[in-house]
Amino acid sequence: MAVRPVPRPRPRRDLGPPRSRTVRSGAVRTGALMLVLVLGVWLPSPGAAAQGWTWPLSPRPAVVGEWAPPAQRWAQGHRGVDLGAGPGATVRAPAAGTVSFTGFVVDRPVLTLDHGGGLRSSFEPVESGLAAGDRVRRGQAVGVLRGRGHCDPGACLHWGVRRDGDYVNPLQFVGALEPSVLLPVPERLRAAAQPSLSLP
Repeated sequence: MAVRPVPRPRPRRDLGPPRSRTVRSGAVRTGALMLVLVLGVWLPSPGAAAQGWTWPLSPRPAVVGEWAPPAQRWAQGHRGVDLGAGPGATVRAPAAGTVSFTGFVVDRPVLTLDHGGGLRSSFEPVESGLAAGDRVRRGQAVGVLRGRGHCDPGACLHWGVRRDGDYVNPLQFVGALEPSVLLPVPERLRAAAQPSLSLP
């Protein structure tokens, strides 16, 4: 009867101490950072919705009334910007969309455009021959500035933009936001933030 040799155990390689949790958590953090960077390249930025927007008046108007949202949604404030223009000025669609409303709100003619993606523009006082459901392209004439109700004693175009029902600063869509202001707040902005009786 043949005797089989007993196999020798292989020597173990010294792999060193087990990896610490610190090394593993560092690898997880690095991986998460890489994922954020990749997504930042491929996903649209917050301002991507503004691509292709233009001013609703031509040439570029002066901003004569600042954006001054209220502290609470129900409070009074200025939920848009006022653009300098005279009666009869042509109002143009800042972006392609569909007319969602045209008519009077209280005593002012108002036009609202739905741009898709939860974005809507509203303009007053603007008379328009368009009807709800009409499609418009960017830069198309959509109405005429009528009346002086919003910026007495002068005339202006009030432009408001809503995103998913919440008012946002329209100037962000045309790349005209002013830099952030540290305290103390300039007098002109403090005055603009005071409650007004104007329509939103």
